[in-house]
Amino acid sequence: MSIHVEVREIGGLTLDAAEALAFVDAPGNGAGSLFIGVVRDLNQGRKVRGVSYDVFAPLAEQGFTEICAEAKQKWGEDLRLFVAHAKGRLEVGGISIVLAAGSPHRGEAFAACRYLIEEIKTRSPIWKQEHYVDGDSEWVKGHALCSHG
Repeated sequence: MSIHVEVREIGGLTLDAAEALAFVDAPGNGAGSLFIGVVRDLNQGRKVRGVSYDVFAPLAEQGFTEICAEAKQKWGEDLRLFVAHAKGRLEVGGISIVLAAGSPHRGEAFAACRYLIEEIKTRSPIWKQEHYVDGDSEWVKGHALCSHG
């Protein structure tokens, strides 16, 4: 199988970039592209101490698979794709998502990896609750990457 998708409970195995790159590696691939999403300490002017991700895993994994299939249609059936998203609470610096794309050429790998994260951020049933240093918490709406640079 050339697609791996999963939601991992925090407290079990952590998300691992080396695992993602190993999955997308293949003898015909000259490129591997990797994206790692981490919890940052500041969002929209508020100091963050952690984030909780609530995910309905079966539906999210189905959606990840559909997005991966779309990427393969756009950039080639020989793409190998890896998607793993965390479920539970992460502190600042914790890894929330790992994506990788392997392809014979770098352009397709970069484009597919970018496509995966943008589509996952806007289409997946993943709810993000930020926990702030001041003790407050807020559920945050998903968004496209382009507006945040």
